[in-house]
Amino acid sequence: MLSQREAGTGGVMEIEIIPAILVKKRDDLLSRITAVSPHVSSVQIDLMDGRFVQNTTIWPDALEPLPKNLNYELHWMVSDPKKWIEMVPGNYLHTVHIESTDNFGELLDIAKNQGGKMGIAFNPPTPVEKLLPYADKCERILALTVNPGFSQQSYIPDVEAKISHLRSLFPDKDIEVDGGINPETIIRAAKAGANKLSAASAIFNASDIKNAISLLRDGAERGFRK
Repeated sequence: MLSQREAGTGGVMEIEIIPAILVKKRDDLLSRITAVSPHVSSVQIDLMDGRFVQNTTIWPDALEPLPKNLNYELHWMVSDPKKWIEMVPGNYLHTVHIESTDNFGELLDIAKNQGGKMGIAFNPPTPVEKLLPYADKCERILALTVNPGFSQQSYIPDVEAKISHLRSLFPDKDIEVDGGINPETIIRAAKAGANKLSAASAIFNASDIKNAISLLRDGAERGFRK
């Protein structure tokens, strides 16, 4: 399920395809997890409050319980991430937008106390410099290649320069990309430096989910080799 490439200091970095799930009902969440679980190690669950972005999804109470055979990344597109993270104890990767809080350092402690880890996300217009005080303390950096809120948007290639810059600063850190990822754009995102690649429509709209994930993984591998 995971591929590997050389990291910046001679170690090994995992290349991973991560299905992104944006739904409004728990039954739909579980159905999508079931569909991808034989083929991946992790899924991303998008949570939106209708304030930080103009959309709403499932609420935190829909997350318990979840199938135990996967790793879960909770992508918080919410205006008060502290409140939301405190509602979900457990071994989750909490990915929070730098644009949503003035006290990201506090969230690092809260996630750790909850038994989880932190990722830091940024929207396409956000300068990379805004992440730098916290990026080294986070498990992962998530670059949005669409404006957040809705699926099936077009990939924004201008973000690739920011991904490349982040990879030069953090050669061994997991960098994820999310938004408009398909078998063509995934090559570009991986070439720019992303090793965790999140996709929604390219997976869940496919007639053969296993094959769709395989095509994305092949594209990511080709991107890294360029």
